[in-house]
Amino acid sequence: MSRAEKAKEYFRQGYACSQAVALAFADVTGVEEDVLARSMLPFGGGLGRLRLTCGAVSGMATVIGLVFAEAENSPENKKRVYAIVQELCGKFVERYGSLVCAELLKNAKVLVEIGGEAEPRTKEYYQKRSCADIVFSAAEILEEYLQANGKL
Repeated sequence: MSRAEKAKEYFRQGYACSQAVALAFADVTGVEEDVLARSMLPFGGGLGRLRLTCGAVSGMATVIGLVFAEAENSPENKKRVYAIVQELCGKFVERYGSLVCAELLKNAKVLVEIGGEAEPRTKEYYQKRSCADIVFSAAEILEEYLQANGKL
């Protein structure tokens, strides 16, 4: 099973989009799954259901930081990590046209609700939303990058 498939499966198990992507790479990050899941939860729904940056993209960026960032806070380190995030986000935008949760949902013709509680994960939920596929794509982009750069 690819990591992209694993991420999609995590999402279908009820994890937030941000958690699903990050958890598919837990072994690569060296962060325990429970810590990763708890720390990524607030990024779901475009940052706490505020429908801002897509949670799957936040998961992708977090893994990049955990894998490529160095402990020192140097300008070179920031430059390198930011460049990787920008490259991967560019690939995501090529596929979906946006990094913004609300725009991604609107493009999928889903009513965008800001705030409030997360919807129950039902069969209808998965049929009307493209989130599982978006999670898959974010993880796929990340997986390809990590493979190409000797991290998988």
